[in-house]
Amino acid sequence: MQKEIRNLVIVVAIILFGIIVLSNVLVIVQEDEYALVKRFNRVEKIYSESGIYFITPFIDSVDRLPKNIVMYSMIETDVITRDRKAMAVDSYILWQIKDPLRFTQTLMTVREAERRIDTVVYNALKNAIGRLDQAELIEERGGALRNEILGTIAPSFAEYGVVIIRNEIKRLDLPEDNKNAVYTRMISEREQIAAGFYAEGREESQIIRNDTNRQVTIMLSEAEAAAEQIRAEGEREYMRILSEAFAGPGRVAFYEFIRSLDALKLSLQGDNKTLFLPIDSPLTQILLGE
Repeated sequence: MQKEIRNLVIVVAIILFGIIVLSNVLVIVQEDEYALVKRFNRVEKIYSESGIYFITPFIDSVDRLPKNIVMYSMIETDVITRDRKAMAVDSYILWQIKDPLRFTQTLMTVREAERRIDTVVYNALKNAIGRLDQAELIEERGGALRNEILGTIAPSFAEYGVVIIRNEIKRLDLPEDNKNAVYTRMISEREQIAAGFYAEGREESQIIRNDTNRQVTIMLSEAEAAAEQIRAEGEREYMRILSEAFAGPGRVAFYEFIRSLDALKLSLQGDNKTLFLPIDSPLTQILLGE
């Protein structure tokens, strides 16, 4: 029994030793990474293709670097425009290691590369935005500004074996500490503009009202003058017709008779039908048949 246990321990020890040896002999390289084989801190080999490779155990060590595109999101920072207005900029960088040997010799780690990217990109942003007014910055936040920054930072990373693929501004806004003050000023400016438009509108409205009232007054005056003229012509025509109708003694007497009857008719209206007339009244003469 003890012999079997001892044999089992030996087998397990051999297996563990084999695993340790294999782990120090075999290197498994993934598709998205570089494997740098170092011997005494000096790069001996670089494996850039995926697969399984052999190294010298206990002497060689392996460092791994990303082969794919890496996105680095920069810390949001404030920059000053040419017209002395602060803007908060939030951006990101897409970069890739193209020369792993030079990268290891210069920057060594991804963390150091991102620290360098952060410094260089911030300076490029500050210089590019500092040459623009706030309105120009908002207008050119796309291609023109992006290409200018990329053209500034890309050459400086060639010596590190790094390619800057793209830089993009995710957010361009006012800093939080003065956003409310700026919004208040913007509201005040818009209210002043609105008040100016309102005053102009009232002035134009008053001009239109005055012109309309003047035109109405002229039209009424002309209409009244025309009406007076028509009434005068009518009265003249009326008098002419009467003059023709009652020309001569007989017609005058008939006209007076008709007018007397009309007066008598008006006098007898109402409940009281009693009529008192002087003896010499034309109505009395008509009623008496004289």
